[in-house]
Amino acid sequence: MRTPRIDIDIRKIAFNTKQLKKIYGAKGIQIIGVTKLVQGNPVIASVLVDNGIEILADSRIENIIRMIKGGVQAEYLLLRTPSLSQVEEIVTYANISLNSELSILRELSKYALIRRITHKVILMLELGDLREGIMPLDIDSTVKEVLDLKGIDFIGIGSNFACYGGISPDIDKMNELSSIAIRLEKKFKITLTIISGGNSANYNWFKSSKSIGRINNLRLGESIFLGRESLCREKIPTLFTDAFTLVAEIIETKIKPSKPYGKVYKNANGQIEKFKDMGLINRGILAIGRQDVPVLGIIPRENILILGASSDHIVIDNTKSNLKVGDTIEFSLRYMALLRALNSSYITKNIII
Repeated sequence: MRTPRIDIDIRKIAFNTKQLKKIYGAKGIQIIGVTKLVQGNPVIASVLVDNGIEILADSRIENIIRMIKGGVQAEYLLLRTPSLSQVEEIVTYANISLNSELSILRELSKYALIRRITHKVILMLELGDLREGIMPLDIDSTVKEVLDLKGIDFIGIGSNFACYGGISPDIDKMNELSSIAIRLEKKFKITLTIISGGNSANYNWFKSSKSIGRINNLRLGESIFLGRESLCREKIPTLFTDAFTLVAEIIETKIKPSKPYGKVYKNANGQIEKFKDMGLINRGILAIGRQDVPVLGIIPRENILILGASSDHIVIDNTKSNLKVGDTIEFSLRYMALLRALNSSYITKNIII
């Protein structure tokens, strides 16, 4: 089969989805399945829905449209704060969106009225990670205006952690979000159906907390696809961490010096590298490079060492494995490496059913 490629084991994704739904459901937390990693692939999205996921979330409206056209029956949430230039599309295709800007909410209202539909919104709160979110001091005035917008159904609040600032969704943060939800409900005499506490980084908080307060929702991608929590990247017990496998092919093996020779200048990556002289070694070249995947995010399952990479090649120390031209090497991938690889048009995606 053609290389480089990513083998995708649907059965392992299905198992992880079912297990996570059971784990979080034990404390009354609903899971939203985040599909941005797989670009809204309808086959993979259908596996999530078939195993109990009712809401699918994606950062790109293009991926939501892809799933809808692929016949995936679900409620759709736009994960990234809407762009003004895409508001009409968002109202047309997404049932729910995460929001933090009143100007955008007003436009969502405008197009919802034009389309004669109701668009659901979740207001995002800034609780320390410093990505999207309304500052807590401003939430009351924002809610007041949102409640007056026609065509808009204010259904909940949420927050994001461990994405930009690496801030942990700990007990204090979750208690703060719960307290804000309770106060807003009391002040405005409303019922919020979704209090979304975060993402795959919330696992340790969930396991250690006796009470989850008003948190009843999490947005999970990494835990479903890689079987890990995203705060420390630790494996979640019973889950598969190898649903995705990167396969790359060897296109050259030669005995060469371990240290480049000649006058040294910057390489293709704009760096002046330092190399350890280990004498002659068996050097292998793989038909994949930085254009396809960040090298630091892949872990070989063979007894080889990655020496470096250029845009189209990865160079390895092949001395211990002694692999031949045409042989393939399997790699596990960290989240960002998998995200890049799945977005590469040069890597074949092989779904194993």
